[in-house]
Amino acid sequence: MFYLVKTPWLIKKLFPVGIWDIPAAANTIYLTFDDGPHPQITPFVLEELRKYNAKATFFCIGNNVEKYKDTYEAILQQDHAVGNHTQDHLNGWNTSDDVYIKNIRQAQQHIQSNLFRPPYGRIKRRQAALLRKLFPEMKIIMWNVVSADFDTNINSEKCTRNVLKHTKAGSMLVFHDSEKAFPRLLKTLPVVIKDLSERGFVFEKIPENLS
Repeated sequence: MFYLVKTPWLIKKLFPVGIWDIPAAANTIYLTFDDGPHPQITPFVLEELRKYNAKATFFCIGNNVEKYKDTYEAILQQDHAVGNHTQDHLNGWNTSDDVYIKNIRQAQQHIQSNLFRPPYGRIKRRQAALLRKLFPEMKIIMWNVVSADFDTNINSEKCTRNVLKHTKAGSMLVFHDSEKAFPRLLKTLPVVIKDLSERGFVFEKIPENLS
């Protein structure tokens, strides 16, 4: 499994339409969680965030929102942000433009948000252009630090190091409130939030009015 823990500047330059980080004067960072909501895992994440008055952004799959409406509502009620992660977690590289856009539209019926994150970070330039044309206010949100909690070949200690080594002001961190990631997320997230809080970082949700 190939992935980059820290997004290099070249990738950001090759896909400038995506927002990879948010310049921050203060020690503000942005926790994000993909693939939920999940009826057991998302509440665990919400409780860990609550302990430190931390805010986050949850990129939700439309199908999961339909199945777990109460969990989705809990995210909103606790003043976190949500984003569209397609209806069925589609890989844009392997999906026709029409099907991909239709899937985003379908998810948008359940997830009212101007934030969109392509599953796997894979979206064709044509799809990104169509998205911007059809939804002018929608922002394509990427990341610049990957916890790699989805990687079943590493342990929670490695996930923790991935995050703590590379996080700085303005960083956008990716975790997953999913069953695949949970064995690592369970141990990593409490340590990461505690450590970064003690270092003076503040956790904010991604604003929908990004320029």
